[in-house]
Amino acid sequence: MHHENVRPEKSGGVTRLHFGEGLPAVCGDSPRVLILGSFPSEMSLARQEYYGNPQNKFWRIMGAVLGIGADLPYCRRVEEIKRRHIALWDVASECRREGSSDSSIRDAVKNDIGGFLDANPSVRAIILNGSTGAGKMFSRFFKDFGSAYPDIDVLVMPSTSPANAAVSLSAKIESWSALLGYLE
Repeated sequence: MHHENVRPEKSGGVTRLHFGEGLPAVCGDSPRVLILGSFPSEMSLARQEYYGNPQNKFWRIMGAVLGIGADLPYCRRVEEIKRRHIALWDVASECRREGSSDSSIRDAVKNDIGGFLDANPSVRAIILNGSTGAGKMFSRFFKDFGSAYPDIDVLVMPSTSPANAAVSLSAKIESWSALLGYLE
């Protein structure tokens, strides 16, 4: 089912949430780590780029952890992520949302994470980008994940979102460095 990404309309003081469709997975050969966000921000959807909001710290953190230049063009950053056996995707494939806040996500439809993992048996870990967005959504959609995929670790990292200013960049980099153990 395809829905257009459109901004919410305000009519008579009522905000209508519109359905939005997410981005396709970024995946190269034999991914070992799958990083899941909740759902792309409005800016990411407009740019058709994961973590497309320059205020989001994801690419700066990947730069510090993996040596990927945060200033490289998006297509090069994606090539580098794939070369390092990392895949990017979101927990939700579609949702209704006003703005970019995870707290305003409604009627989320889950991505086929199981199908992705079955097609990519090399995945050793799923990293959830944030506990309140991706973490909660993943827990709700995939209650039996541990029994279905006992050999895949699930880690929750501090959100790279600009809304998570309570955690310093250096603390986020330290936490996200845990992904290195799955790439060896």
